[in-house]
Amino acid sequence: MPAVTLREVGRLAGVSHNAPYKHFASKEALLAAIAARELARQGAALGATMERERSPEAVLRATLRHYVAWALDHPARFKLTFGRWSIESEELDTAAHDAQTLLVQLVTSAQEAGALPPGDPVRLASLLRALAHGAADLASTGHLASGGKGHAGPEELIDDLLGYLRGAAAHQAG
Repeated sequence: MPAVTLREVGRLAGVSHNAPYKHFASKEALLAAIAARELARQGAALGATMERERSPEAVLRATLRHYVAWALDHPARFKLTFGRWSIESEELDTAAHDAQTLLVQLVTSAQEAGALPPGDPVRLASLLRALAHGAADLASTGHLASGGKGHAGPEELIDDLLGYLRGAAAHQAG
């Protein structure tokens, strides 16, 4: 986000142009804090979904759909959060670790319920996240849409993958 400057952040916040430097060492540190906050929000949304939904498969489906909706509704935050970082940020590392841990726990629960096939839950979580991430990215650039390119929207691809994985789990169990 090259257009962001700490001077402009201070101006928009109604504080002196030097005030942001009292809280953040650099623009990158501020952006990392924003990305960490976004990951924490995603974790909170997952927690709310877990309270609403009954089955691990329903929670997983809702979580992946929420991820896509967030990416499409907030493309700049999406790119910031999952972009390349030139600094180390303990806050961002912790938030990313916590988000990954929640997703892996959800995948493990879905595996135990028979909705996903057995195997490495970290790797399966990465597969699911990669599909949701890639589908959101393709949809945001117009390369994926229901009734258009790809013959499916991101939500439909999520449903397809979960259906294929459920079928693989049932085949392996039977």
